[in-house]
Order: sequence, then C-alpha cells, then structure tokens
Amino acid sequence: MPLISSFEILSDAQKGHYAVGAFNIENMEMAQAVIKAGEETNSPLIIQTTPSTLKYAPPSLFYAIVKSIAENSKIPVALHLDHGDSFKRCCETIRAGYTSVMIDGSKLPFDENVILTQKVVEVASNLSIPVEAELGTIGGKEDSLVTLDKDALYTNPDQAKEFVDRTRVNSLAVAIGTAHGFYKGVPKLDFERLEEIVKIVNIPIVLHGGSGIPDEDVQKSIRLGISKVNYATELRWHFTQACRKVLEDSDIFDPKKYGTAGREAVKEFVKQRIIVCGSAGKA
Repeated sequence: MPLISSFEILSDAQKGHYAVGAFNIENMEMAQAVIKAGEETNSPLIIQTTPSTLKYAPPSLFYAIVKSIAENSKIPVALHLDHGDSFKRCCETIRAGYTSVMIDGSKLPFDENVILTQKVVEVASNLSIPVEAELGTIGGKEDSLVTLDKDALYTNPDQAKEFVDRTRVNSLAVAIGTAHGFYKGVPKLDFERLEEIVKIVNIPIVLHGGSGIPDEDVQKSIRLGISKVNYATELRWHFTQACRKVLEDSDIFDPKKYGTAGREAVKEFVKQRIIVCGSAGKA
C-alpha cells in the first residue's frame, strides 16, 4: 500500500494502548528486513532515517527504496525523518516524499525550541505532514551529537504541556532517563514523570533510545502511555554482526551473500521488538 503519515499510525496506537516501533535504516536490506518483519507479524511500522544517514545517501533515494517496498506490502508504513537538525532538513525530506518529520530543538533554550518547532509545524501542517518534536535532553550519542549523562535534562511535565499548546506539534519525544546508543548499565527510567506527562499532554508520546532497555521497562512505559518506541543502534549491530560472520569465509565476496545474512538478522530482531511493543496484529 502507499506510504501513509505517522499521524494515523500513532493515533491508533494511542487509542489502543500499544506502541509502534520506529526503526532506523541505513540501506535497502534494512528497509526490506523491517517491512518483512511487519508483514510476518501483521504490524504497522515507522521507518526512519537520521541526518547522518541522509549525508550518506539523499532522502530521495531512501524514499524511493521504502516507497517501492511498501507499495508491494499490505501493512501501513510511514517514512519519518528522525532527529531533524534544521528547518531546512525538514523541508528537504518533505519535498523528497517523507510522510512524517521530527524537528529536534531540544538543545535550544525553551522559547527557541518553541519558535523553531512552530516554523516546521506551519509548513508541514499545510501539507498534512505530522511533526514530532523533543523536549528535554536525552543522553548518549545521536549522529555527531554527544550528550553526557550528567548533562541530560529530564522533561518537565508543565513545560511539556505549554510546549504542545504553543507549537501544535503532533507527537512529543520526552526525556525520562533513556539514552541513545548502547547502555553501560541498566537504565533507570522515571516512570512517575512519564505518568504525569501523559496525564496533561494529549498527543502521542515517544520514547527514544529504545535499544537496550529491558523489555519489562518498555512495556511498562507503553502501559503508562508511550505510543512510539525508537530503535536504531541494535539494528545496525545485528546487521553488522551477521555480515561479519559470513565474511569469516575469505572465499565469499558477493555482497548479496552477507547482505542476505544481515537482512535476516535485522528482520528477526524487529519481529521481537514488534511483539514487545504490542503492535503485532494491529495492521
């Protein structure tokens, strides 16, 4: 089916008290893997690319790949810009055909984040493109940006409500103790803060840094109101590990051989995440 916006996918998740996995891809094989996992579990999906991925290949190329695969599938798929780093970047991906964008002004002062987000929402809403934003600072490494754990700022619930009211954003990523990349220990999530945010903010809430969070914590977050969970690092890890194993055989030099192994590894991982998020059977 044609690509759809994330608005419908996340609205259904919010109403149905489950979450939809949002999976970052780096190549064709990963896109194939994610959509195949969605087909095998009958789950809606959000496929994402980050700005660094779009420096590797343009958004028009990723759009063409995902669009082609999705059109031959029966599950709902949205193509989303993850951690959009500028107004220009958001416009670039919208022009390329992306059906959802995120503007990340979380490292700006509150009012500057509001102004930047308002600017993106104004353009995107005229084209019926939903916008995700972020309030609070999530630790770890995302693209070239590194936030030390001591500098991470948790989302203030009252500010979250003000931010949503002023920007009219469609979904909000919140900082409750997660981090980008692999965790050095077991993350400690602030569930009370999440519960308070969900009580006063009526749009879908997003959990970034899903890679490595214990399943029970992800599921508790979903019970408290999370509607979207982002996964990136673990997809890259599974793909690379599978390729490395194949390439132990020095006689193998056909990219299709190790690409197939990487694709299968990502598919199996994504299927597991879909089940944890509770979106299996919701397509």
